[in-house]
Amino acid sequence: MKFLSAAAHGNSLADRTALLLINLGTPRAPTRAAVREYLDEFLLDSRVVEIPRLAWWMLLKAVVLPTRSGASAARYAAVWTDEGSPLLAHSERQHRALIAELQRRKLDLQVYLAMRYGDPSVDSALERMRQEQVNRLLVLPMYPQYSATTTASAFDAVIRVLQRTRSVPELRWIRSFHDDPGYIEALRRSVRGYWDAHGRPDKLVVSFHGLPRRNLQLGDPYQKECSNTARLLAQALGIEEHEYALCFQSRFGRARWLEPYTVDTLRALARSGAGRVDVICPGFVADCLETLEEIALEARREFLTSGGREFHYIACLNEAPRFIVALADLAERHVQGWPVGARERADREQQAQAGAARAPELGAAG
Repeated sequence: MKFLSAAAHGNSLADRTALLLINLGTPRAPTRAAVREYLDEFLLDSRVVEIPRLAWWMLLKAVVLPTRSGASAARYAAVWTDEGSPLLAHSERQHRALIAELQRRKLDLQVYLAMRYGDPSVDSALERMRQEQVNRLLVLPMYPQYSATTTASAFDAVIRVLQRTRSVPELRWIRSFHDDPGYIEALRRSVRGYWDAHGRPDKLVVSFHGLPRRNLQLGDPYQKECSNTARLLAQALGIEEHEYALCFQSRFGRARWLEPYTVDTLRALARSGAGRVDVICPGFVADCLETLEEIALEARREFLTSGGREFHYIACLNEAPRFIVALADLAERHVQGWPVGARERADREQQAQAGAARAPELGAAG
């Protein structure tokens, strides 16, 4: 194997510390071709679909992609904006806001953004870090609740690049933040702010992305972490157990998924006399297809046609200031012990320059 070499003159500057944000990803455009390319990469991930590779590859190429690409493209078109993909637009704003917050704290921490599938890719982000001589890396998958299908897949993507890298950075991970006080507080403020402006519902519906039930049986902690997030949010809001409902959306295929299903929950609430529901999706930190189309459009239609009167969707945290503070707090806690303060940076820069000046005397490449 040919390894990626360190950037030229790698010993001439002090080393750098970086934070890599990784979200799921998005097609380049709401077109059949772009969506097919995106789904091909996404659904071929063995973390996402855990069935024998050859059988799944044949089914994916012959049936799933030809039939799903057009329908999915239409769904993406329904939520596409002048900025393009909502997920990417919000992620880029989170990225910029987090850089500003870390600078305000005088933390010398470079921040990079990547998507697990599509662009900007994990490979391209790590290549930039290699060129910019990053040798300490904190990885933050933007999935509050851990799952092998999401968080572990993000870690896989990073490791695959580092396996080809000669000078591997010191590495830390943030596994999940489902019970992080800052994250819960950001959710609480989001809901309270919405209720202050629009009044309160008969039921708060807390909807998370679903997983096949088999994943839970094999040891995935996702359902437990979703339940903890919902419980902590309810406590922060001061509401009782009967005032909210936990459920799971985005079921795909015939297998049994985590229950109760969001659509079934909304239908049951409408038929039981709940006039108004508010739906929040804490597992998504940026609005995307699964929130803007599946919940704000499709789920709304299901609730209203089943007899409900009012359906309110509470937006994701996106670039809410309190959420950006929570992300900065997470990063600052996890880089403890690394030289990221302004004074530390200046000292290390001076030491590195002194070392670089002596390197030729010791036979090092310039």
